[in-house]
Amino acid sequence: MATSPKSLSGLFPFLKPYRVALGVAALFLLLAAGTTLAFPWVLRQLIDQGLASGAPADQLSGNFLQLFGVAAALAVFSAGRYYTVSWLGERITADLRNAVYGHVLKQSPAFFETTQSGEVLSRLTNDTTLVQTVVGSSFSMGLRNLVMGAGALIMLVWTNPLLMLQVVAVLVAVIFPSVYLGRRVRRLSRTNQDRVADSSAIASEVLNAISVVQSYTAEGRETRRFIDSTLRALSSALGRIRARAVLVGFIIMASSAVLLWGLYMGTLAVRAGTSTAGQLGETVFYVILLASAFAVLGEVYGDMLRAAGATERLMELLHTESHLKISAEPQRAPWPQGGSSLELQAVRFHYPSRPDTWALDQLSGQIHPGQTVAVVGPSGAGKTTLFDLLMRFHDPQSGRIVLDGVPIDQMGLHDLRERMAIVPQEPVIFSGTVIENIRYGRPDASLEDVHAAAEAAYAQEFIRELPEGFDTYLGDRGVRLSGGQRQRIAIARAILKNPPLLLLDEATSALDAQSEKMVQAALDKAMVGRTTLVIAHRLATVQRADVIWVLERGRLMEQGTHAELQAKGGLYASLAALQFNAS
Repeated sequence: MATSPKSLSGLFPFLKPYRVALGVAALFLLLAAGTTLAFPWVLRQLIDQGLASGAPADQLSGNFLQLFGVAAALAVFSAGRYYTVSWLGERITADLRNAVYGHVLKQSPAFFETTQSGEVLSRLTNDTTLVQTVVGSSFSMGLRNLVMGAGALIMLVWTNPLLMLQVVAVLVAVIFPSVYLGRRVRRLSRTNQDRVADSSAIASEVLNAISVVQSYTAEGRETRRFIDSTLRALSSALGRIRARAVLVGFIIMASSAVLLWGLYMGTLAVRAGTSTAGQLGETVFYVILLASAFAVLGEVYGDMLRAAGATERLMELLHTESHLKISAEPQRAPWPQGGSSLELQAVRFHYPSRPDTWALDQLSGQIHPGQTVAVVGPSGAGKTTLFDLLMRFHDPQSGRIVLDGVPIDQMGLHDLRERMAIVPQEPVIFSGTVIENIRYGRPDASLEDVHAAAEAAYAQEFIRELPEGFDTYLGDRGVRLSGGQRQRIAIARAILKNPPLLLLDEATSALDAQSEKMVQAALDKAMVGRTTLVIAHRLATVQRADVIWVLERGRLMEQGTHAELQAKGGLYASLAALQFNAS
């Protein structure tokens, strides 16, 4: 898809908060351009009045002081322009990066199924850097040179109309090839940014799974895959560089032709006596300003084309809409005491990529406050899908889910998810300290509450043995902890959040016997006083549940206590027989 400088209009909402700063920057820009345009006029006075006419020394010194005054003013105005524009570039880029990142975090899992995290990171870093280059530098330079170029043209019309017509003719001849080359640079810039994002996506994916890569001795294969991606990015970058080099070379050559033509015509006029040496100097200076402004505008145009492509990519992320429909006036359910109530009413759901296969099919059931319900069944039965629907990562195609008396699609997402805490099979540990990880669900919790949650999760003992206790940095994904320790940190996090609904997704299946015993004891404490849903393949962990739901192919086939289901001799009994006999 071709981009154009118009794509930069997506930045307008980010410019509005800084209208005053933009006005100050524009003032400095105009003053700097004006003083630059005044320089040739003062130079003409020096040549004609101070040098050519044999004026006295005090007049000559006055002319030089005028020149110095113009130069000093130019320095002050240019410094002011540089500071205000650079400040704007940093602030606007930071706001843009924050807005895109915050918006991406609100997307549903369906977004991340089709968008790699490495590509998002590339847009947040590489693309915002390109935008910063334009907003904080190139755009200002472009406007300054546009004003100077227009001013130089006006002064040339005033001082030498015939030369002005010739210059305009040359400029018109230059514009059309420049536009054609600019379009090619624009297309190649967008392609290059996409290829760089591909490389970032590969690197992010591999680094997040480095232990698996190394265990399969796939370092060489992954290196070659990254090299191939980098070479594709390099190839597109070289194509862009070649096209831009031709564009820049053409503009400089045309600008030089304008400069030399003006110098040649002015020299002939001085020799013929129709012009003074000061007028020649003034004319040449204005032609130089015009030619240099045109050359800089060519460079800036190339930067703007690259930034336009980057802005398009960022706006694509910023304008991505979640497929979840959020109620305009969400209902608030009363906060339950003693656990949430939950009701599923003929829920049917299929994943977008598998429209012919129901992950949940007419699933109905009721869970009372404080109950512990175990959800079991063979792989692919819909257990994890049920959890995803409860947290509204997806919405069912039909049926509805009612939590604490309110359909969850009528609740605000924040209110809904505040009522839940999940302890997954593979707990996520962030690269912060122990206390930061436990506080993740309740950042304002007191130190005493954090210690109490750790104690309840049987994590206090191993935390004390860490080098700095609760202030110990856990490293990337908690590499300094064992599997059981990470799981207990996740349980402490859930206990501290203190939700009325607790979701346990295979929380002990990957642990050794000793760790499982500790984690199960922590889970038993966490389940007290709240409604709990437990997913488990290992049926020994769910025998004490109040109710067991047995799913198969998305349908609720059986429900009851362990003893009741065993006596029925159905699917649960066969699953139990397989596991217990195997053990």
